[in-house]
Amino acid sequence: MAYRRISTLFIALGVFALFTLFFALPSAVPTGPSLSKSLADHKISLPKYTEFTLPKYTDKLNPFRPASHKPPEQQKNSEYGGSSWYSNWNWRSPFSSATTMDEIRSLLPPLRDRTPIYCYYDTTIEQRDPATEEAESALLLTWRRAWWAQGFKPVILSLAEAMNNPLYTVMQGAEMNPTLKKDVMKWLAWDNMGGGLLADYKLFPMGPRQENLLSFLRRGEFPELTRWEDLGSGLFAGPQPKIAKVMAEALQNREKKSAKDLISAVSADNFRVDPSHEAIAYYDRKTVERVYPKIAEGNFANRAQSLQSLNILINYHLQNTWQDHFSEGIAVLKTFPAHTTTMIEPAMQLAKRLATCHDSPIPASCPPNLPKCTPCVSSYPMKISTPARYRNKTELYTIGTVPHPYTLRLLDAFRGDIDVAFFRRETQRDRWLYRAFQEVLGTGISASARVVTFKDVVAAEYATSRSLWLTEDEEAPIQDADWWFGFAVPSNVTDDGKSETPVPGPERRPKPIHDPADGPIPQDDELAREPELLTKAREVRNSKLESDVRLREVAEAWNLADTEAWRFAKAFLARSRVERHEWEKEESKYAGGAGSDTGDERQSGRTRWKDDEKQDEK
Repeated sequence: MAYRRISTLFIALGVFALFTLFFALPSAVPTGPSLSKSLADHKISLPKYTEFTLPKYTDKLNPFRPASHKPPEQQKNSEYGGSSWYSNWNWRSPFSSATTMDEIRSLLPPLRDRTPIYCYYDTTIEQRDPATEEAESALLLTWRRAWWAQGFKPVILSLAEAMNNPLYTVMQGAEMNPTLKKDVMKWLAWDNMGGGLLADYKLFPMGPRQENLLSFLRRGEFPELTRWEDLGSGLFAGPQPKIAKVMAEALQNREKKSAKDLISAVSADNFRVDPSHEAIAYYDRKTVERVYPKIAEGNFANRAQSLQSLNILINYHLQNTWQDHFSEGIAVLKTFPAHTTTMIEPAMQLAKRLATCHDSPIPASCPPNLPKCTPCVSSYPMKISTPARYRNKTELYTIGTVPHPYTLRLLDAFRGDIDVAFFRRETQRDRWLYRAFQEVLGTGISASARVVTFKDVVAAEYATSRSLWLTEDEEAPIQDADWWFGFAVPSNVTDDGKSETPVPGPERRPKPIHDPADGPIPQDDELAREPELLTKAREVRNSKLESDVRLREVAEAWNLADTEAWRFAKAFLARSRVERHEWEKEESKYAGGAGSDTGDERQSGRTRWKDDEKQDEK
């Protein structure tokens, strides 16, 4: 073929191939299953970017993001004393408003569920005289207070819970020793509550909060029926099915009618015996007769007086154990030492009360579980210091006073005429957090990181056992200190260590305890002016005048991290009070407590459920 004809043929074939490729083949190939359908058939889901996968800061940097709704305005019991809060797992966020969408509400950690610990108290025994009943009620109050401070939910059971158990009618017809029958009643009431922890009202937690046994008991997981060696019937832990099994065996075992307690009435294989109980003190009769014979002697002559002495001794041991744990003493934080002596005075008063030795019928004695303790002696009181920086030490207990930014600036400037321009021109931002945590965090940390550290110090696990953070709104030492620390805190004391009734006014103000190494010591004329400035600061903060409101808002806006810390500390302490009040209100309905349906308003019942003399009004 000629060269020209061959070229024409190849061009025609090429055009035909291109035409077929682009137009004919797509219509000829059958349509396969879609990707989404294929993934759905194989149960495969594609990852989606949600608010949980995207970094939080992307929302903050996007000014065109859609508006979000606020969290619910109210959670149950979320307001008290001018504070409001929202409990959320994101509580370590530097600023609460990022989650609450509210400048006032604080973001707090969710409340931990308290493991119930039960104690049986028979209110139907008629041979108790009023003095004995009152002494037992006071001892029950001490028992509840000590376990509450350790993170438990103490619950006192009575005959009503035992009668609600189906096995109660079976027990009534069984032949057994009266002492055993009394012990079985306790187990019936415990079984009715679903198991858990059952303790005698003379058994107390006597050790640090983070001790292994106490941490284990707080978890509330008890797969085996357990008792503790040498504690007898002082403490049991176990699930309800195994409790019911043991009671059924005790009721059916006719060979052990002479048994005096349930442990000896059943097989030993029912119990797991734990030899470790260093953090538990049991003041049963045998222990008291062996270790504290002076108190045991009065048990025969005057039972009421013996119980009163035992209650005082236990309070002494609880406080002494707390003092031994903090061998380096108490640090009352005084971040701005020049002019904040009056502001931290409530914290100082509380520290003096904690450092004072409690009364004791047997001075220099130790708890039965800690025979080698260091007894509290008035001649060697617990050390109190006023450091300017927070020190993260296990052996040092810290009481901090978190000031409102306006209050701090007014006291630091030591003048009452500060205005809006003063904050912008003469103050630096968030100076309280900077100074308070300078020793722990150094100088190159942002204010938002410092406030996160502060929240951990206040509310993280075990933090409440190492520090207490007040605000300058506290005009008196914390009102529910007994419940916070777990023992009856001694009354206000003077500089010489003697107890006194507190008298307001600068003329009775205690002398400041301050180390010159922590900063300047205030002069007498400066101390005399501090109460006036502190009163003015509180008036401005509580005022509704437009000028005062503007000044207060400027102080808060210029010190966002300090304001967040102040609100967080105030809300955290307020919520702890609400939690206890609600628990007392609920428990007062049972066992003849105040407000019960039985109408029993005897003083013993009221004392058993709440401390009327120290109950603060909502």
